[in-house]
Amino acid sequence: MAAPQTSTQARAGPIDNRDVEEWTQRFNEVLAKPGEVIHSSSPASAQSWNNSLFACFNPIDLCLVSCCLPCVTFGKTHHRLNRDANLDGYEPVNTSCLLFCASSCVGLHWIPAAMQRAQVRAKFHLQGTCLGDLALSCCCACCSLVQQEKEAQEKAPPAAQAIQQEYQPSADMAYPGKR
Repeated sequence: MAAPQTSTQARAGPIDNRDVEEWTQRFNEVLAKPGEVIHSSSPASAQSWNNSLFACFNPIDLCLVSCCLPCVTFGKTHHRLNRDANLDGYEPVNTSCLLFCASSCVGLHWIPAAMQRAQVRAKFHLQGTCLGDLALSCCCACCSLVQQEKEAQEKAPPAAQAIQQEYQPSADMAYPGKR
């Protein structure tokens, strides 16, 4: 008889149904109003991106991963934006990674990449337009992915830090007086 699986052993695989539903909903929203989406842009109060598009060589490890395995960076940014900003529970091969990989096989990687870039812009109130997102995702995909990941990483809330204070005994834990 096989031993029962623990929670660390039991995995449903790289496909997360929540991500599938999210991407399906996002694609349906774009297909429902394509003219509106294509002509959309950030509000006038939007901020500049903190990271230049062509500062994609720093850090070099992110650059290399994005050039060799862009689907991993795409999935990582998606996890930061939609699941956990500090990457708790992140797996390199996830639903978004597989979506990007599959769309790349048919030359359509720029569609989910532009959609995610628009999400980064909206979430962090950054400047840009849908047409700009499409152009960057098509022509400068790796640089765009690095820029998005760096923005999401910088703007992620810091991990909860343990409270450092000295031990304070309660009143019930006092030493009895000498007799």
